[in-house]
Amino acid sequence: MYSYVARQPILDNNQQLVAYELLFRDGDSNYFPNINPDQATSNILTNNHLTMGVEQVTGDLPAYINFHADTLIRHFPSFLDPKKIVIEILEDVPISDELLAACKSLKEQGYVLALDDHDFDPKWDVFLPYIDIIKVDVLSISILEVSRYVNRIKPYNKTLLAEKVETAQQFEQLKMLGFSLFQGYFFAKPEMLKQKKITTTKHNILELINQASKISLDFDHISDIFSSDPGLTYKLLRFINSPTYGRSQQITSLKHALVYIGEVELKKFIALLALSDLAEDKASELMRISLFRARFCEQIGQLLKDSDNPPKAFLTGLLSMIDGILDHDIQSVVEILPIDQDIKSALLGEAIYLTNYLDLAKHFEQGQWLHSESIAQQFGLDMEKCSAAHIEAMSWADSMLSC
Repeated sequence: MYSYVARQPILDNNQQLVAYELLFRDGDSNYFPNINPDQATSNILTNNHLTMGVEQVTGDLPAYINFHADTLIRHFPSFLDPKKIVIEILEDVPISDELLAACKSLKEQGYVLALDDHDFDPKWDVFLPYIDIIKVDVLSISILEVSRYVNRIKPYNKTLLAEKVETAQQFEQLKMLGFSLFQGYFFAKPEMLKQKKITTTKHNILELINQASKISLDFDHISDIFSSDPGLTYKLLRFINSPTYGRSQQITSLKHALVYIGEVELKKFIALLALSDLAEDKASELMRISLFRARFCEQIGQLLKDSDNPPKAFLTGLLSMIDGILDHDIQSVVEILPIDQDIKSALLGEAIYLTNYLDLAKHFEQGQWLHSESIAQQFGLDMEKCSAAHIEAMSWADSMLSC
């Protein structure tokens, strides 16, 4: 048996990553048709993810994990570190005295408890003394209803987490209502009313990305661009000397760096560093997702023996959030980037093999296992290998951001 895990980011008021919600699935069927949610959670955590540690997936951030009635009553979470998890109580669990006693006990042990998809039914009020976080699906009810419900529970002084936040406008409204934690891809979408002008400096950075997409590098031109930005040069040298890449030789000059790193790796570095600079004032999760997709798409290409130069799969994943980073629609960004046509087509969602790489990355990201399996089967890929690539790509993205 093999199992899959997806992590969905949880951000604070400042769009900073503070935790992940983890979604687990069985690897044989990608869902649990014959067992209940308690067995699903228990089997996956016990058989796989406890052996490697939840922190390997979350990068030491807290993990929100769904638990159903029986696992809570049997105190299943109690062998997990209370500092590393948040216990999510599913919305459809049957309420009982045993469940209430279990929640009280877990709270006394130091665990943080959250009500998932809370519908504000008064039947849950008796649980509120032991609940720290209330999660609200803001797509399922209107903002007026949310406001009314929030006012009703305000005396309980609970942390409010909004799920499925899709727009910047929603984000701002919910902050005003008292929400302080958020899930959804609002941070990844361009805010069209506040589009930023692409400055000359950003044009130079985009030109670096353009250079990375070419078959042959123009080292003189690249040197000119880097020489005008000491900070970018420093970052390149720092990455080359990073233990992540096992570089033992000390790099002392830009020219030495350009030659030493090798053309294919240099193309990836250039694109990565350039995008990092563009994303400097944006939510870090945008960059994390971009890095994950880049590495994952690259590994899928390797599994399929795709050895393109330039590394199209890597660049496709890396540029897949560029619209959100620049606050411009993807069409306008692609128009000013003279990148490879295959990459353009994938970024625009056209039917091409790179689009399938990117779709596979997105489905793994969101825990959409059946869609993932469907694409993997089209490519003739083993889902176990795809899952291993997924875990490695998440770890690699985290390591890049920590350098």
